[in-house]
Amino acid sequence: MGIYLVSVGAEEWFGEEEGDRGAVASALNRELKQRGLPPYLSVPEEAALVRGPGQSFEEKLVPSMAGFGELCEAHLSPEEAEFLCGWTVLVPVPLGEAIRLPVDAGREDESVIAGAPRVLALAERLAAAIGLPADIPVGCDNLDLTAWFLDGAAKEPAAIRPGPWKEDLGTAFYVALFLRAAQHSIRRGCPMVYS
Repeated sequence: MGIYLVSVGAEEWFGEEEGDRGAVASALNRELKQRGLPPYLSVPEEAALVRGPGQSFEEKLVPSMAGFGELCEAHLSPEEAEFLCGWTVLVPVPLGEAIRLPVDAGREDESVIAGAPRVLALAERLAAAIGLPADIPVGCDNLDLTAWFLDGAAKEPAAIRPGPWKEDLGTAFYVALFLRAAQHSIRRGCPMVYS
């Protein structure tokens, strides 16, 4: 089974059925209003997310995060590392700090909302620190990153491309995961959640 990071369409984001995120969406919009920010309403329909490669996002969290945690400690402040790794919902809204909501996010008793622009900036710093290749998979709709890093495709570029990224492919996977998730959220305008 495992934990997946997936994109969510409007029906699930605003829905009220079991497993939907409507309570999180409503609570987030109330909090955004209190902060003087516009509501987050422009979520694409699920059908729009699955029309072709790169339109949806689904990756499985498989490797240990120990090396990634050490990388974060070495290159980010504790607050930055918490912002990068501590969210349960990622939205394409610029948020300087995470928003904690007392609403079930599906796997936790509370939802921690992070803004994709800041997550992207932090992930880019880590990518630069390890020299992550630019040609890692961009489309992540069918476990593309998971397969590339864990099924052997990364071994060929690792053999010819210098850089610390190849020393721990599990750590490089998580850098790529957060990088691509933030890029996808911003590009498609959709929330990202753990499932």
